[in-house]
Amino acid sequence: MPPRRRTPSTQQSQLNEAARLADQLQAAGYTKRDIARIINRDPSLVSQFYTKNKGAAFVPALQQVLAAVQTGGITELPELASLAARHTTRRTTARGTRARVRSKAVLITPTGSGTGRVGAQAIASGSSRLRPLIAEASRQGLRLAFTVRLVKTGYLHPSGSRTDSPGIRRDVIQRADHTEERAYGSAQTGGHDAADFARRVDAAGGDVTAAVHQWLVETGRIHPDAHILHLEVRTWRPR
Repeated sequence: MPPRRRTPSTQQSQLNEAARLADQLQAAGYTKRDIARIINRDPSLVSQFYTKNKGAAFVPALQQVLAAVQTGGITELPELASLAARHTTRRTTARGTRARVRSKAVLITPTGSGTGRVGAQAIASGSSRLRPLIAEASRQGLRLAFTVRLVKTGYLHPSGSRTDSPGIRRDVIQRADHTEERAYGSAQTGGHDAADFARRVDAAGGDVTAAVHQWLVETGRIHPDAHILHLEVRTWRPR
């Protein structure tokens, strides 16, 4: 019995416009994670272009981004994200009104106090939920500190080393799974300039995880191949 003929074009013809544009961007060398950063959304939404027929609101932005890549020679993620933001419109409901966007509010109190935490899944996608907190802290001229959790062998200095994290707000936390939490910066030591970290995040294409990891490597605190398992950012207003 002869094999049945398959129609490879069927799946392609069923793709919506957002998925089709995303495919072209991937053919140009960008990943779904990159596309998510460009449109300032979670990578899971890009996957839903294919699985749940979503993404109509991002079609104009993706068209402009694709044109910029193919004919304008623009390749850097921050530039493409800025371009996309100017062409992203909120979707409308069945009644024709603008849909509300579900998002977690970034709360910074009048004293400058703010906190954001992310776990393994968010870290894998660049800890994007922390980016608005850092950006707002930069805008307000705040200071920040952060706590990371790594496998103990990922650190270069032994537990409690004053060289590694002087003036930590709390002791090193050792866990049963052979990981440790260490804090970098505090109000007592002055912490870090939020504007500097905001620039680092921008240079990393919005990837907060990568920016923090690079700082830890540059300052001789972790091995380059170490993986951040938990990340917390805290802000305050300098006196």
